[in-house]
Amino acid sequence: MSFNVIVVDDSSSMRAVIKKIITMSGFKMDQCFEAGNGREGLEVMSNNWVDVVVTDINMPVMTGIEMLQEMKKDRILREIPIIVVSTEANTERVREAIEIGASGFIKKPFTPEECRKTLYEVIGVDEDGNYQEDDEGLDF
Repeated sequence: MSFNVIVVDDSSSMRAVIKKIITMSGFKMDQCFEAGNGREGLEVMSNNWVDVVVTDINMPVMTGIEMLQEMKKDRILREIPIIVVSTEANTERVREAIEIGASGFIKKPFTPEECRKTLYEVIGVDEDGNYQEDDEGLDF
C-alpha cells in the first residue's frame, strides 16, 4: 500500500530534503505534493487526496499552526494525520500543535528511520506499511 503525502514548507530546498528523506526511509509513497505555506497546502488538499501532512511551523502567509487550525474546521481535512517538522524544540509550540490536533512531531534534523517510524505511527500501519488486522475480523 502506498500513501499520498504533502510537504508544506516555505523553503523549496527543505521540501526537497524532506521528500528525499521520506523516500530514503522506505516509506511507501505514491504521490508527494508540495506547498510553500499553509494556504497553498490547503489549496492542494482541496484538490487532491492526501493521506498525511508533513508541515513546518514558521512560514509566511499562513503558518503550519494556522493551517492545522483550518484543517480541524473541515469535516474531511480534520481526519488527515499531521506531522509537524521544525527546528523549534520549544515545548510550548510543540504542545500547541499537539493540542490543536497534530498527530506527531519531528525535530529537524532527523533521520530516515525517525521519519518512517513517525509516519507509520500516525497513519496506523505496521513496520511493513500494512494496516493492522483488527480483532473484530471486519473487512471494511
